[in-house]
This record gives sequence, C-alpha cells and structure tokens, in this order.
Amino acid sequence: MSALFLIALFCTALLFGGMAFFAALIAPLVFRLLPAEMAGRFIRGLFPAYYIWVLATSAAACVALFPLSKLDAGIMAAVAGLTVFLRQVLMPRINALSDRVKAGDASARRGFDTGHRLSVAANLLQMVAAGVVLAGFVF
Repeated sequence: MSALFLIALFCTALLFGGMAFFAALIAPLVFRLLPAEMAGRFIRGLFPAYYIWVLATSAAACVALFPLSKLDAGIMAAVAGLTVFLRQVLMPRINALSDRVKAGDASARRGFDTGHRLSVAANLLQMVAAGVVLAGFVF
C-alpha cells in the first residue's frame, strides 16, 4: 500500500465518520437535550466548524486520490465544492431567514424551510458520496 492510498483512505474515513457522527449523534442529542432556542444557537455556532471539517477532509482526500483514481478524486472535489457553497452561500441565507422568522416575519418561514431541506439533502448527498468512495477502498 502506498502512502497516498493510506492518506486518501484516512481522509475519506475521517470525512465520512465526522459527517455520520454529526448527523446521527450530535444534532439529535443537541435538539433533544437543550431547549429549542439554545439548541438552535449551538448548532448555528457549530456549523461553520463542521463545514471546515468537511472541506478540509474532502479536499485532502481529493489531492491524495488524484494520482490513484481520477473519478474518486472528482467525487471528493465535488464534495469540497458543494461545501464551499453550503458554508458561504446557503448557511448565511438560512441564518438570515431564521432571524427574520424569529423577529416575527412569517413570510420568511417558507424560504427558511426550503433552505433547510436543501441543506439537509446536500449533506446527505455528500455523505453518500463519501461512503461510495470509502467503500471503493474495500471492494
């Protein structure tokens, strides 16, 4: 096994594991154990770091995978690119809409709900993509 193979495997496993841990344990526990307002603030504060984690691990996996598998490197590049959009464009838009809803602007609710669903779907797509690349190391 080459060093690049091990680095790519490690980074992809960190990516998938971090995303799965956040989705399956952290987010549900936060919303179950904390009052809604506090849970929302906590998750809002956590998401920028979460997206940096996803971006760093997917970009590192992309670089390590490039000489080994252009397809897998491309998948990781797509995950990284989508993460930049989610962090820099969609997350601030969702946060602004959430603030408007909290301020009593009922017309912002639909936009918030749509943005949130898009964010969840994009994260699920990224996790599936990371899982497919990770499975490729085994099969």
